[in-house]
Amino acid sequence: MSQTALIVIDVQESFRVRPNWSAVDHPDIADRVNRLVAAARDRGDLVVWILHTEPGTGGAFDPAEGHVRLIEGLTPAAGEPVIAKTSHNAFTTTNLQQLLTQRGIRELVISGIRTEQCCETTTRVASDLGYDVVFVTEATATTPLPHWTMPADATLEEILADPRTLSPAVIAERTEYALAGRFATIRTLDEIAPVLVGS
Repeated sequence: MSQTALIVIDVQESFRVRPNWSAVDHPDIADRVNRLVAAARDRGDLVVWILHTEPGTGGAFDPAEGHVRLIEGLTPAAGEPVIAKTSHNAFTTTNLQQLLTQRGIRELVISGIRTEQCCETTTRVASDLGYDVVFVTEATATTPLPHWTMPADATLEEILADPRTLSPAVIAERTEYALAGRFATIRTLDEIAPVLVGS
C-alpha cells in the first residue's frame, strides 16, 4: 500500500470568478494538476481534494454562491476524499490528519491555489506534523500580491501599477526559498509526473 498522498488544494471556480484571475501565472492549473493526479493514480497513491469555504460571507468562497467546486476538467475518482476547509491550511478545520493516519500516509505531494497562501501554509503545518512533503511549485498557481497597505478594493490595474506588488514569479521563488530544506523538497512536474513519449 502506498504511503504517499497527493493533496490538491483549492483548485476551484471561486478563483476564476475574481477579477485578478486574468493575471494568474498558471491559467492551465487544472491541466497541471491532472498530470499529477494521473501519475498518483497510476502509482496507487491516495488523491485528496480540498475546497476552501467561507460560509455566510456572500463572496466567491461562500458555498451558497455556487463557485465552491473544482475547476472544470477536474473530477475525483470513486473513493477519493473531497474535504471542505475554512482555514488557510488543510489540517486545522478538517479531519485530514485522521484520514491520512488511517491510510498509513507518510509523504504528501502538494499542489493547488494559492502558491504562497493555502499551499505553503499546508506544507508548513504538514512538516510540523511529521510528514515528508514534496512541493510541486509548477502545479501551484497564484496572482500578483499587493503591498499590505493597498486598499482591499484596489483594482487589478492599480495593483499591477504599484511597484511594490510582487509578481507570481517572485512569489513562487520566495515560497521555494522559504520551504526548501526546512519544510519540503521542491520537485518539478516532470520529476513527479513525467510525460510518456508516445502517450
